[in-house]
Amino acid sequence: MKTKIHALAAAWVVAMALPAFAAPEAQPATEEEAAAKPVPEPVMFTSTHSGTFGGQKMTYRVEAGETHIAGEDGEPAASLFSTSYIRENASGPRPVSFVFNGGPGSASVWLHLGLLGPKRVKVASEADSDDGAAPYTMLDNPLSLLDVTDLVFIDPVGTGYSRAVGKGEDKDYWSEEGDGSSIAEFIRIWITKHERWNAPKYLIGESFGTTRAAYLAHRMTTGEVDISLNGLVLISQALDYEGSTSAHDNVYSYITYLPSMAAAAQYHGKAGQGIPQAEFLADARAFARDEYGPALWKGAQLSTEERAHIRDRLVYFTGLSAEYVERSDLRILMPRFQKELLRDKGLAIGRLDGRYAGDEADDVAEVPDGDAASYFIESAYTSLLNQYLYSDLGVRMDRPYIVSSEAAGNAWNFRNAPEGEYWEPKYVNAGRQLSTAMRRNTELKAWVANGYYDMITPFFDAEITFARYGIPQERVAMTYYQGGHMMYLNDGALDALAADLRAFYTGALEDQRPD
Repeated sequence: MKTKIHALAAAWVVAMALPAFAAPEAQPATEEEAAAKPVPEPVMFTSTHSGTFGGQKMTYRVEAGETHIAGEDGEPAASLFSTSYIRENASGPRPVSFVFNGGPGSASVWLHLGLLGPKRVKVASEADSDDGAAPYTMLDNPLSLLDVTDLVFIDPVGTGYSRAVGKGEDKDYWSEEGDGSSIAEFIRIWITKHERWNAPKYLIGESFGTTRAAYLAHRMTTGEVDISLNGLVLISQALDYEGSTSAHDNVYSYITYLPSMAAAAQYHGKAGQGIPQAEFLADARAFARDEYGPALWKGAQLSTEERAHIRDRLVYFTGLSAEYVERSDLRILMPRFQKELLRDKGLAIGRLDGRYAGDEADDVAEVPDGDAASYFIESAYTSLLNQYLYSDLGVRMDRPYIVSSEAAGNAWNFRNAPEGEYWEPKYVNAGRQLSTAMRRNTELKAWVANGYYDMITPFFDAEITFARYGIPQERVAMTYYQGGHMMYLNDGALDALAADLRAFYTGALEDQRPD
């Protein structure tokens, strides 16, 4: 392996970072503040490696470093860190895929070291143990898509090593407008620098990253600079937040989450025993859509017999007691389900992945203290990502790599109207943006990958969402896996997902949506 570091020439930065997709210029609080934030030259670390992916042995170049994004005044306002994997001596118009995770506020570490990159982190496939303490295990990843496409992992501002510079502030990019403009501009710069304007282009996002992919596709299709896309890979989609927000008075969410509760209850032996999973979940979908939804609309107007029927069916699908379902007024919030399902064992199931179960000290709490599916794996990913960047890719940065920033909390601005304009808060929804992008680009295809045990973005919500908003059905494929939000943590799901990825890129992926 050969490794080197260099500072990008200032002339190239100015030429390449013209604000085609730039966010509004950020105003510092004082002149002193602006002076205290110098703009260091971006750095890039390059190295050459070899590996076998999809059965093909190849040499590839890695470019891990910074790209400056200009504000409206033409001066750098943000520095995005990315890791690009580029096949050497490739022939023809080789595809390039831009990859990001979600949060918002998450770095790209999960898709990078869990599914797509040339290395992957090993964790317990069956979700039956946590990652413990170092040393952890990093494996070669022959399932990486490098045989099919070049890969560019993007860390949005405030995550990884990415940050605001100059007059910019992190919060200027913690919104759809700021996030979308900076990443679209990064993509424009990257394809220009690498002479890939005429290459097939894909976006791969997970969770909020699918929301980002939808509004990026819309922005890149309808904006001043038209960058056409060939495909969107949407892992654990979150286009309409009404269907993935378990909260009181959000009646829609009780319906969308019910089949996922049934999947988890069956997995843990609390419901559906002896019934094939496909049959049990088909029944759960039908009940949620045809009986449970109408019953929720009737509310207190349900007759005694109707209420008893709905209660008993909820018991059948969720494995919870009739008493608990009654006390919940037939409305079971997902965080409560996580705590209640295995309460008799003193365990709380995970939110990212309902297969996980954590032992918590407070066995009478209403909801879990944390997410077992997160704390069972996070240390391994964080440690090995830092080790990999330093030891394998030769990255030398003077600041920590932020896996999850405060943008993942209350710092993100979900307002979708300019300041000063009337705005009535509503659920985030990128469904119409995706529909517009797909109708203006008739070659754009979308693939939605769902985990049965995803307790955050339920698979039934994905089915309902993609049946609405005028999204062209003939260009959508949907598939399902025996895992959760990050279904690739399960080895069998990883194999199936990798095979489906290759099928999507070759146009051979079959839609698995139920009739």
